[in-house]
Amino acid sequence: MTSASNVMSYQLTTIDSLYKCSFSAMASPCEILFRADSFQSANKFASFAFEETKRIETKFSRYRTDNIIYEINSANGKKIKVDEETARVLDYADQCYQLSNGYFDITSGVLRKCWVFDGTEQTPIPKQVDKLLLLVGWDKVVWNNSYIQLLPGMEIDFGGIVKEYAVDRVAEKSITYDISKIMVNFGGDIRTKNCKPDESPWVIGIENPEKEESPLGTVEMNNGGIATSGDSKRFCFHNGKRLGHILNPKTGWPIKDAPRSITVIASNCTEAGMLATMAMLKGGDAKQFLDLQGVRYNCVTK
Repeated sequence: MTSASNVMSYQLTTIDSLYKCSFSAMASPCEILFRADSFQSANKFASFAFEETKRIETKFSRYRTDNIIYEINSANGKKIKVDEETARVLDYADQCYQLSNGYFDITSGVLRKCWVFDGTEQTPIPKQVDKLLLLVGWDKVVWNNSYIQLLPGMEIDFGGIVKEYAVDRVAEKSITYDISKIMVNFGGDIRTKNCKPDESPWVIGIENPEKEESPLGTVEMNNGGIATSGDSKRFCFHNGKRLGHILNPKTGWPIKDAPRSITVIASNCTEAGMLATMAMLKGGDAKQFLDLQGVRYNCVTK
């Protein structure tokens, strides 16, 4: 069945004893599997999930010219006051920066101006990279929990945070709609709460960077989050060598010896995404870093 009132926004269907809500957001296919007492209850939650995801995307996308990110990035050195939700995300970005010794940096997105990860050969001019590096560095940003101030030309980009945040937000708010058994999957960023209706765990495939249709294996879980970071979809070649899209904010170049793919299982999707990205930023030391975190993971090296 399809929600008649929201046919242009999301689809609501049934699979065995579960409802499935499907839509597109954040450049990803989004799917939510959950148990509800009735179609009416399921549709009410599906409507919330769709609207909340779109709200987060609209508010934090760097591609728009009508949101807080655009206001911050186009302030030309002026201080911008932010709302409570944006402040929480900025605090989280600051925490990631500190924990990663400056490698997880939301100001590094400006480097896209000299890199295009579309599978083609790239030959960035070192002087261009060095020039853009002057605009990279969270330590150059003034942030005091209410106001943020960037140097002229600097930008912030929540691309490495917001999708995982949306996944957790939808999962955590599901209890408000009397939804207790749920799996939220936004483009491979996943959060589960409680087991399936038949009391069995959710079974989730681990992404294969070589063959997307052939998972490397599966993970069973009732409560937790999964996120994958890798170069299967975004990469380029430089002097014939394949390079992933995760850039070193200190050099402006792709991380050296980065794994092809890292999947992390953690307590929630946001944490899993943070650890997966931090591990990629460790390059050849990714496994050692993850071992120290005490989390389950799968790492595919080159």
